[in-house]
Amino acid sequence: MVAIWPTSRKLRLSDSLNVQARLITAAGGSLQVSIGSSTMLSGRYASAASAALLFCALASVARSSEVNIAVVGPMSGSSAAFGAQMRDGAAVAVEALNASGLLLDTKVILSVADDACDPKQAVAVANKLTTERVRLVVGHFCSSSSIPASGIYEEAGIIQMSPGSSNPQLTERGLESVFRICGRDDQQGIVAAEYIHRNFPNDKIAVLDDKSTAGKGIADVVEAQLRRFGEQVIRQSYVAGEKDYRALVSRMKKDRVRVAYIGGYHTEIGLFVRQASEARAGLIVMASDPLMTSEFWAITGSAGNGTLFTFMPDPARNANAAGVVAKLKASNLSAEGYTLYAYAAVQAWAEAVIRTGSFNAVRVASALRSRPTDTVIGPVRFDTKGDNAAPGFLVYRWRDGRVETVEQN
Repeated sequence: MVAIWPTSRKLRLSDSLNVQARLITAAGGSLQVSIGSSTMLSGRYASAASAALLFCALASVARSSEVNIAVVGPMSGSSAAFGAQMRDGAAVAVEALNASGLLLDTKVILSVADDACDPKQAVAVANKLTTERVRLVVGHFCSSSSIPASGIYEEAGIIQMSPGSSNPQLTERGLESVFRICGRDDQQGIVAAEYIHRNFPNDKIAVLDDKSTAGKGIADVVEAQLRRFGEQVIRQSYVAGEKDYRALVSRMKKDRVRVAYIGGYHTEIGLFVRQASEARAGLIVMASDPLMTSEFWAITGSAGNGTLFTFMPDPARNANAAGVVAKLKASNLSAEGYTLYAYAAVQAWAEAVIRTGSFNAVRVASALRSRPTDTVIGPVRFDTKGDNAAPGFLVYRWRDGRVETVEQN
């Protein structure tokens, strides 16, 4: 299959036993067998008894033939597009990992769980996964789900790696098993505020949020940074799930607002943009990473032209991702949004497992922090908090149904 897996090492894995067999030279006939750090046999000729012992050792590993991981996100509800991206990325990554032969005696089994971006449902899912001996959770997507679930994973010894939860609190609590492969809102919000300040210095600005953990969090960062720049900011909120924004648009129009930054999700922002266009409000709308989905354009149509948003560098344009992008395309799947970030989460975890020869969360977490891992999104380098130091954010714009880069960070 066409896929990227940037390591050439192969390892046989077991929780209780690490077996390594190495043939030194065919001509010399030397065989060395090790279990853990103890050498069982080393010599020019291996006895039948030692060969039998080797067979039994390898068979012991082979009996531990499956390991469970899960991808958890909004597989239903208004954010289901992002859950689908995560599911597709993780599924293709697991297929590539199993086909690569890197875990010779272990097949990775992927399960998919729906939290609907609901905190209570996320906690229920997390508790269920602890009973299924899951070793990795790729998720959750919404910060309001990831944050309450993370403590459960930490206590259970499960690695959590979120491709999309950008609220800083996820990794600010000192949890060893919690990682974030995407960027943080206190980075993303500053990029957005700087762009607004540079490009609309004399215009009235409004900052809106949907009262969610993610939406309010990013809006707070943008507002604070704009105020540091000396900008006057009008602050408003709306309720996630609202469908009629005409009153809010009318207020923006009356106050002569030129730029509206919105912390929320693509469904509501798309409706706001469409209704603002219908009202001829003349608003320039800017938002964050949830606008990186074609569903936004499906809601807005041409009214979405010019809508700005921040997102991480598009990994689909990375040469290292070409094989994975081709595989996705051949399966009628898209590489947009968080798809490749979910793929990279599986890659980073697998590389750490291979390096440590263990599925133990403490060892894997230490390996993840110890050095960078090459992935489809580029090098992933986790700091002591579990944040990926690499991504950064760019400014993008919707234009005629396509996303174009506006400005590099």
